[in-house]
Amino acid sequence: MPGEFTVYGVFVPTLLALMTLAYLLKGGVRFVLQRLGAYHHIWHPSLFNFAVFLILLDGLYRLLHWISP
Repeated sequence: MPGEFTVYGVFVPTLLALMTLAYLLKGGVRFVLQRLGAYHHIWHPSLFNFAVFLILLDGLYRLLHWISP
């Protein structure tokens, strides 16, 4: 996995891109869970959202590490 990539000459850390993608995915997961009413059963929504973010970030990191040589 490369440590950084370039976007129009600006070096962007790979972890920053993964964090941004995980944040957007977390928003989608949160929307679905709110529509299903799951947040009525969750004790601390902020901690739950943070845990979902970390799980998604770890999954994306492992996926990128598995795909790249």
